[in-house]
Amino acid sequence: ADLEGELGKFTKSAKLQKWIRESVALCKPDRVHLLDGSEEEDAELKRHMVHNGTLIQLNPEKRPNSYLARSSPKDVARVEQCTFICSNDEADAGPTNNWADPKEMQARLDTLFDGSMKGRTMYVAPYSMGPIGGASSKSGVQITDSAYAVVNVRIMTRMGKQALAKIDEEDRFTPALHSVGEPLTEAGTPDSAWPCSDEKLITHFTDAEEPHIISYGSGYGGNAILGKKCHALRIASVQARNEGWMAEHMLILRLTSPEGEVKHIAGCFPSACGKTNLAMLSPDLPGWKVECVGDDIAWLRPGPDGRLWATNPESGFFGVAPGTSAKTNPNAMDSLHANCIFTNVALTDDGDIWWEGMTKEAPERATSWLRRDWRPEAGMGAAAHPNSRFTAPASQCPIIASNWEDPAGVPIDAFLMGGRRATTVPLVAQALSWEHGVYMGATMLSQTTAAAEGKPGELRSDPFAMKPFIGYNVGDYLQHWLDMGTSAAEGGKNLPKMFFVNWFRQENGTGGFVWPGFGSNSRVLEWVFHRCNAGDAPDARTNTTAVGHVPDAKTGLDVSGLDVTPEAMEEILTVDKAAWERDLHLHKETLDSFGDRVPAAVREQFEALKSRVTSA
Repeated sequence: ADLEGELGKFTKSAKLQKWIRESVALCKPDRVHLLDGSEEEDAELKRHMVHNGTLIQLNPEKRPNSYLARSSPKDVARVEQCTFICSNDEADAGPTNNWADPKEMQARLDTLFDGSMKGRTMYVAPYSMGPIGGASSKSGVQITDSAYAVVNVRIMTRMGKQALAKIDEEDRFTPALHSVGEPLTEAGTPDSAWPCSDEKLITHFTDAEEPHIISYGSGYGGNAILGKKCHALRIASVQARNEGWMAEHMLILRLTSPEGEVKHIAGCFPSACGKTNLAMLSPDLPGWKVECVGDDIAWLRPGPDGRLWATNPESGFFGVAPGTSAKTNPNAMDSLHANCIFTNVALTDDGDIWWEGMTKEAPERATSWLRRDWRPEAGMGAAAHPNSRFTAPASQCPIIASNWEDPAGVPIDAFLMGGRRATTVPLVAQALSWEHGVYMGATMLSQTTAAAEGKPGELRSDPFAMKPFIGYNVGDYLQHWLDMGTSAAEGGKNLPKMFFVNWFRQENGTGGFVWPGFGSNSRVLEWVFHRCNAGDAPDARTNTTAVGHVPDAKTGLDVSGLDVTPEAMEEILTVDKAAWERDLHLHKETLDSFGDRVPAAVREQFEALKSRVTSA
């Protein structure tokens, strides 16, 4: 009876009220907290988690209102083998996804969720992906028994009363149900600092009348912050395909030339491949300015002008900590001064945080993410987990673009795509056409990192850096990319130019990095900017090769002030025929692994590239 009265005050949406009632009846929580998103509520949740041992408050003089969480060692990353697309037809999930029959999976989940929140509080968090009321924005509601998930959702989305008002107005939202799967069944049972279950399931019901997400067993990252990969990519990619827009794993940056001309660039890179560093770049090329619109996800809608307009649906950064430093990404570091949550990094003796690569010298001692005494000695292991994270409000970024929350989005002039390749792929190459660019994205190969399960360093296919996040058949996804080109207004002439980049070439394939990267990547952005104005034909700074237009090794890029030899520039801008012939075999294996729905136009691009490489 008390819940009924509270529900009526909380929301006018009969649909939302019904779902909350059903979830309470299934999960059987001791308490229900209908969240308003206020600062007072956030502070109380954090106080509760400090008392419970889930959070440690950091030194307020060094990092105000910031906290450290340390997960269970069995709950540290995405669990791709436990992630399912529950479409009605298995073929619609495609070969890159795990599929489960929706009725069978729902029955399994009903069993797992029956009483899963006993002894716990159920939190109901209304949120908006994208600025509230924006042209591309979508509403969601997450129900969870994890206060840690709630305080992260509050940073990563627009959570609270304003989001709920939009849901009340539209009576439309994506339901996202989450439980850590560790009920406190006996009265007085002590809680663990990081509850989770050995059994984990992250499921997406993409063909349901109301597409929805159900996640069980994990409290970590995107497994628990369901607005992120689950909603903003897997569910949204299906909605985008159905509604004629795009949901992509892309950064968005605003690039301004010394003359004041502005272009917006979106870029897709696998996790931990420099995406956040590029989104917050500090250019070392005088007069150029980069501002951040978003560091991870872009929702793109076609405009009547034939351009694609991009929105960052998130309101925070969920970045990989190790390797982030004042040298590699000063703007990210400056974003972390307050109001942040750090997960699985080390705790220093003075109550601050540390991770590998953060400073030139490691602290003399610290407490590792495993809660053990740590010193920078051989055999001690890493102080921070390789996939440790920071959650920070995007508004704190010193170079956040003034138009980052524009309800209409920003017009995209260029797409960048790329991964970690020690050999073969040049520093930058422009696609010869939209179709060739789609082929580039389709056949992306990258060495794996700690953000995904598997052995780091293996070469893995990752189309458009979306392989773990496409909510439907990958062949249909590639067709959707092609369709976005053919359906664009103005005959497609205003579509973004497409470029493949590779910051990670190594000397002879195994030595040190040839290109200095980081701020020096502005030299590549300057050439991309130039090419957006130059059109599709080669020019004095550009050569056409079998794999696309590339900068001339001598005149293409401004390398003034860099310690890069002419021989090194030749190495990273030359197309090696033998190496590309080897890559073509991998491309064919990749396309074949995508099954029989690979578009004919993509196969034709493979044959065209093969022909160009062979005759080079």
